[in-house]
Amino acid sequence: MTINSTVCSGTRLKDIQSPQDLRNLSIPELDIIASDLRDTIIRTTSKTGGHLAPSLGVVELTLALHYVFNTPQDKLVWDVGHQTYAHKLLTGRQDQFHTLRQYKGLSGFPKFKESEYDAFETGHSSTSISAALGMTVGKDMQGDTNRAIAIIGDGSMTAGLAFEALNQAGHLDKDLIVILNDNEMSISPNVGAMSSFLSRQLTSKTVRRLRKHISTRLKELHGVGDRFLNVLKKSEENIKSFFTPGMLFEALKFYYIGPIPGHDLEDLIPTLENIRDHVDGPVLVHVLTQKGKGYEPAEKNPGNYHGVGPFNIKTGIPTPSSGTTSYTEVFGETLCRIARSNPQVAAISAAMPAGTGLTEFAKEFPDRFFDVGIAEQHAVTFAAGLACEGIRPVVAIYSSFFQRALDQIIHDVCIPNLPVTLAIDRGGVVGDDGPTHHGVFDISFLRFIPNITYMAPKDENELQHMLHTAITLPGPAAIRYPRGAGEDVDLDQKLTVLEPGKAELLREGNDILLLPIGNRVYPALRAAEGLEKLGIDAAVINPRFIKPLDSELICHWAERTGRVVTVEDNVLHGGFGSLVLELLSANRLFTVKTHLLGHPDHFIEHGPQKTLWKNSRLDSPAIINAAMELMKE
Repeated sequence: MTINSTVCSGTRLKDIQSPQDLRNLSIPELDIIASDLRDTIIRTTSKTGGHLAPSLGVVELTLALHYVFNTPQDKLVWDVGHQTYAHKLLTGRQDQFHTLRQYKGLSGFPKFKESEYDAFETGHSSTSISAALGMTVGKDMQGDTNRAIAIIGDGSMTAGLAFEALNQAGHLDKDLIVILNDNEMSISPNVGAMSSFLSRQLTSKTVRRLRKHISTRLKELHGVGDRFLNVLKKSEENIKSFFTPGMLFEALKFYYIGPIPGHDLEDLIPTLENIRDHVDGPVLVHVLTQKGKGYEPAEKNPGNYHGVGPFNIKTGIPTPSSGTTSYTEVFGETLCRIARSNPQVAAISAAMPAGTGLTEFAKEFPDRFFDVGIAEQHAVTFAAGLACEGIRPVVAIYSSFFQRALDQIIHDVCIPNLPVTLAIDRGGVVGDDGPTHHGVFDISFLRFIPNITYMAPKDENELQHMLHTAITLPGPAAIRYPRGAGEDVDLDQKLTVLEPGKAELLREGNDILLLPIGNRVYPALRAAEGLEKLGIDAAVINPRFIKPLDSELICHWAERTGRVVTVEDNVLHGGFGSLVLELLSANRLFTVKTHLLGHPDHFIEHGPQKTLWKNSRLDSPAIINAAMELMKE
């Protein structure tokens, strides 16, 4: 395709209904569209919140990909997917974009049901190369010549999954394209310009033909031809590696191109066209971008604008929210407090120090803080290694990302019974990020593991005591706590060690036992007050420990009342309620009537936490209704 040099006056983003509308535009017009895209993304996320800086950083790259490739027949596979706002705006979703991340509105990530241009659903990192390689092979098996293009960030490249995919892709030698979106590397303009020039020249049709012609002729010279070919190949590699950091990818049998400037369409488009038309086999294009490009506050502090709530566009200051301290903040402050008196305490993050509340710990204890990148499996086994040497590591990762390290938790931590603490942030529904980020499975996938002590606090004060307790235990411990504000309770100045497996009786009652876990305790207490007005006397127990469970206290009040309602911000299947049923069965309490409340057997879409709890019947009115139903029986 030749870039159109004629400006069609007046073409703006509102005129673009699909990528096809881009392909007759000139570079100046595409630059105007890029400006419109940034303006729309900034205005919308200032109201809805979202992943602002990542999406601003790939505006030109998104335009170039849709301009050059025949989407949706050619598949764009976005890694993580939080940078796809420009992609959504260019693929027929402008009229819906104001509903971004709103209940029943557009998802913040690619979704099959939204558009045929969303080639792969995602929300976790480092999956794009594997998926795109699978698509490439699948197309090849069916004689389909369309391409699959994986767009992956430098952060996502830290995960082992990405390199596993690169390894197989190099072995298969298929026509896979990988775009490495690098928004961290610092590179001077001169080197960038030279690299861009080399990339355009080395991918041009003439050079590709010349390479192929020389290679064929030299191979015909039996004996000496191969030696000459190796010398020429090494010479080219040496020239390229002098200007580029591509040796690693060349070693994996990828044709490396770059780095090239990611905000210059006059460089991006010809390079991508050359790759499309002239490069065979796996190729990796190294593109340099600026996270937050086009919005000064995000450019200066891209980490703070990676994921944001609503904010003031002029100042960049977040819209004020509840002044209540969050669970994450209490976790971070408490860990610092513990570490001041215990030099063996260390903290580990998987590329989320701010999100998990470890920023201050990293500043105060830089020698005891480790950010391993997006590598949850490595984080857990690295912690196991630390524990072998007498260190007390605390691994802080979101619940939905701990899923990626289940084998390491079982094999490397729990079988050898090592004192590693798993701080499971975002346990339960998280809200606007949707099904890929809801932490509604960790009770189910952790409670069956031997040796682990597993806790869930009812409020932020209990969280600090549980963290202190976990670090004193001789074996593995896990604490799940929710996203967002705590219950605004006073924090004890002195930390105490909780007795493992000891629950807390919060309220006595003769008619029914309410047995909530974690963030469902306070809604259950409010439900008990409502039931009292209806003449029903409800007992409430805060189990504190999912494992070991306080069988004595729970069984006593279950037998006394004859009725139990369990409540959990987790899926019902294999969750806390199932654990209680196992407990009642083991103690032969077969006459006790039960009603289990938890999330149903389907993935939960995005929306406000309160709405999602209401939908799954986990709020106070729903607990009252469940108790009333059980009383009628």
